[in-house]
Amino acid sequence: MEPIRTFSSRVVALPMENIDTDQIIPARYLKVTDKAGLGEALFADWRYDAAGRPRDEFALNQPAASGARILVGGHNFGCGSSREHAPWALLGYGFRAVVSTYFADIFANNALKNGLLPIVVEPAAHARLLALAAEAPDREVTVDLRAQTLTLPDGEAVDFPIDPFARECLLQGLDQLGFILAEEAAIERYEAEHPPRVRTVS
Repeated sequence: MEPIRTFSSRVVALPMENIDTDQIIPARYLKVTDKAGLGEALFADWRYDAAGRPRDEFALNQPAASGARILVGGHNFGCGSSREHAPWALLGYGFRAVVSTYFADIFANNALKNGLLPIVVEPAAHARLLALAAEAPDREVTVDLRAQTLTLPDGEAVDFPIDPFARECLLQGLDQLGFILAEEAAIERYEAEHPPRVRTVS
């Protein structure tokens, strides 16, 4: 995984509430086990018409969305099924963080395990971010994971919470397995210093 530390980006706003995982990545794309190409299917039913043509009015199809790494969703983002393909698709598009006032627990956990940062902010800060993004879509916000702050285009820094272990993994660019493998020497040393307490009987 690519580490997340500090980065700045324009935002894409999808302020609708209760955006569920079936809209993030429709069920017909769940047959794949490879993450490659899932970014093209992100929000497919909103993003394309029945003939597969991009809908010009959809946020991801507008020029301002190109290269944006932060998505601002509405309340209860990622509700619905537990599909891990949802954060895969968001990452595949190029997003590194999603901002909302609340995330469904399973989605948030899947996001953190795959290198996508779910940022929870208070409703007032969320509304201010949406307003500033609408006024000046080219202005950037800054994510600082070490400081756990989101700096709005007007310079206001907003704190956000994150699980300490998940934060450490994201800073190092490691998933849970990668974190364990990185501690292999310490694990072997512990096992050598603590012989098994249960003996097998031959």
